[in-house]
Amino acid sequence: MFDKPFNRETSTDTKYSTSLWFSLVRVHKKNTTGTTQLLKGWNLTNAQMDIISRIAESGQLSQQDLADKLLVTKGNITQLLKKLEQINLVKKEKDWKTNHISLTEEGLKIYEQLTPVLEEFQTDYFQKLSTDEKKQLLNLIRKIES
Repeated sequence: MFDKPFNRETSTDTKYSTSLWFSLVRVHKKNTTGTTQLLKGWNLTNAQMDIISRIAESGQLSQQDLADKLLVTKGNITQLLKKLEQINLVKKEKDWKTNHISLTEEGLKIYEQLTPVLEEFQTDYFQKLSTDEKKQLLNLIRKIES
């Protein structure tokens, strides 16, 4: 199929960029795996906890605002919300065409119990970094995101 082997010169900048990409993926995967294991004990997924946290931080959100915060479509979170409603962690209140989502008392209780556990996990996960290094890394990631 190919007459010559694939051989391409790669710039130093490209090599660093690619290495950063692989490193970020590995860090994300390892952290997510640990968080998933932790949340299993509460019968929650990362996505469900993300929804619970976003609602708790805001008090109440429209389904569209929640989707915007999660960077997904409104339809993408419909099944997650339905499951959270079934286990009595969130409730929907319809105001004409808008669904307003809030936590139930049970949802708020779970959030208040689980947040310190998750914060401790993240503190332990990033313990190799000093506070200044964490600030620097956060600033660099924000720079990439913008």
